[in-house]
Amino acid sequence: MRAVEIERPGGPEVLRITTRPVPKPGAGELLIRVAAAGVNRPDVLQRLGKYPVPAGASDIPGLEVAGTVLEAGPDVTDWKPGDLVCALLAGGGYAECCVAPAPQCLPVPRGLDLVAAAAIPETFFTVWTNVFERGHLTSGESLLVHGGSSGIGTAAIPLARALGARVFATAGSAEKCRACEGLGAERAINYREQDFVAAIRESTGGRGVDLILDMVGGDYTPRNLEALAVEGRLVQIAFLKSPKVEVSLAVLMQKRLTITGSTLRPRSVAEKGAIADALRRRVWPLLEAGTVRPVIHSTFPLADAADAHRLMESSLHIGKIVLLAQ
Repeated sequence: MRAVEIERPGGPEVLRITTRPVPKPGAGELLIRVAAAGVNRPDVLQRLGKYPVPAGASDIPGLEVAGTVLEAGPDVTDWKPGDLVCALLAGGGYAECCVAPAPQCLPVPRGLDLVAAAAIPETFFTVWTNVFERGHLTSGESLLVHGGSSGIGTAAIPLARALGARVFATAGSAEKCRACEGLGAERAINYREQDFVAAIRESTGGRGVDLILDMVGGDYTPRNLEALAVEGRLVQIAFLKSPKVEVSLAVLMQKRLTITGSTLRPRSVAEKGAIADALRRRVWPLLEAGTVRPVIHSTFPLADAADAHRLMESSLHIGKIVLLAQ
């Protein structure tokens, strides 16, 4: 099979097409003929040598795919050859075939094609577990999503809105702000022109928001604490600026705030399977009804993975970037 490998740590040019043996599904796994694979920030970090591959995972990048089941491994009873699935992976997605743990696979939502389905797993698993499980967002509460036009943001905004929350977002251009508002954000704040803390205070009558989903870190962290309401929660899923921050514990104590965060890739199959079950119950009906849909910015042939990474690093995209494997 054709696959994209990382020749050495470096820029997009280190991604190259190669030939690898088709993997064999082990116990509890599916072999999938990949139609499309999502491109995500962790793929870029892996390419740069800043995101080690978990033990036992494929060195081929790619954390989400959609395609057709070719073979079910031992002990798999829920899937059969020919089934259309989308899957969360620990690696191996940039290829014509991959293996995935069966608990991390979900049926392609009715009404969506395989390209759209490939844009779902990494972002929707991340949003669900962080916003709704760790962040405990409930109907009637308010959410601020930083990076609202990213793959994560374009999943979080409509999903939180559909489940009854007020949603605010930050983005880096007027076009991106319009896109966020089109997805359901009550107000999108251009962080290049406005202070998001002041804008949130204005929009909430000085109260602040109940939950912030942040992927920036660095000097955003103390500002996030300012923008939170009493009993607010900050959920950290990345740190594009810096993992090291300085905050006032007095603010944390006075407002009774919670800071938490998580990573997805190193979690166990059982943990990821539990998230998949929650998505199937709570989110799949919204996807199949068209209430929530993945936003696809552009697609690239598998051989042009380097160009897909260049676009990702430019931050000019709105929504997801997808590689076409077939």
